[in-house]
Amino acid sequence: MASPTPKNQLRVGRVLKAHGLKGALKLELYTDDPDGRFVPGASFTLQVPEHSRWHRKTITVREFRWMNASPVIFFEGIDDRTEAESLVKAILWVDQDDSSPEEPDAWYDHQLIGLDAVRGDEVLGRIARVDHLPSQDLLIVSVGETEVMVPFVSAIVPEVDLEGGRVIMTPPAGLFEEIPGDSE
Repeated sequence: MASPTPKNQLRVGRVLKAHGLKGALKLELYTDDPDGRFVPGASFTLQVPEHSRWHRKTITVREFRWMNASPVIFFEGIDDRTEAESLVKAILWVDQDDSSPEEPDAWYDHQLIGLDAVRGDEVLGRIARVDHLPSQDLLIVSVGETEVMVPFVSAIVPEVDLEGGRVIMTPPAGLFEEIPGDSE
């Protein structure tokens, strides 16, 4: 079983495989700023199975670079391929404060999950997760036993009110309810 991660942490990468003989590792990235996130000296909490010797450990970046368009990382204390292979499949987490990203109209997923989805005074449901697709992000809203996929675009989601604990929506007809006469 993998170790649980606190809510105030963000997943930023996953180790894919060892690369070469000197402890390098290829990464799968879950951040849009890898060059800023994986700077020398940056530390990450490892999510690994409980039986791993890396369980509940942190690890520090020694070097990060791009090789053939693939992100490759070196960690302090990992100096050979055998040590590197012991980290394969580890998920990298970073402590994250609750402030918003510096971009306007940008939020971290953990800030949105659990907020009420509202239309006017009506609570439609609750944000269960955010799915990131190539064309746009989707807010997945739990409505009873079902989930509704809402495009996270300003025409449908004009406002995110973090302090009020809600996401204001103007969904098109039929997104959250059946349209009369459309039962066929």
